[in-house]
Amino acid sequence: MPTRMRFNEKKATQAAARFLRHSNGRMNYMKLIKLLYIADRDALMRWGRPITTDSYFSLKHGPVLSQVLDLITEEPNPFASRTFWSEHISDPEHYSVSLNADPSDDQLSEAEEEAIDEAFAKFGHLSQWQLVDLVHQFPEWQDPEGSRIRIEYEDILKAGNKTPEEIQAIEGELDALSRMEALLAGR
Repeated sequence: MPTRMRFNEKKATQAAARFLRHSNGRMNYMKLIKLLYIADRDALMRWGRPITTDSYFSLKHGPVLSQVLDLITEEPNPFASRTFWSEHISDPEHYSVSLNADPSDDQLSEAEEEAIDEAFAKFGHLSQWQLVDLVHQFPEWQDPEGSRIRIEYEDILKAGNKTPEEIQAIEGELDALSRMEALLAGR
């Protein structure tokens, strides 16, 4: 069974906020999702761990972080409490989101902050459509032809030229981390 990490909304929000701060507090949300994917992809290839722990899918406009996309585009439930994301990042307006409040960065390591900063330095000047063209070139992206296709960690690691042994070791570590988080969450 493929490795599935538990989504860390707080960490994903802090990563998104870091990108938004680099962009004067406002950004097209497709661009934000592509930059978050690029940073996650880079972290997974470099350290064997993604930053946001979101699930990835190939959609028409390239890879997306599934739960981040849902946090941005789904209508809020009026009967549920506000999410950590919605407390800090605005609902979309004209396809852009804004930083409403600083979520701090206590969930991000220095290395993760640097990966986010590097992704912005390298790709932050591109428009959302230039980023779509870029991520369409990533080997793990497949045209879903109107649907969606899951992107597994293994797909990204293969694209990063990891050997089968390296992929197995990374996935084993991620499985162990995932089980440990589940145990701790159950306390």
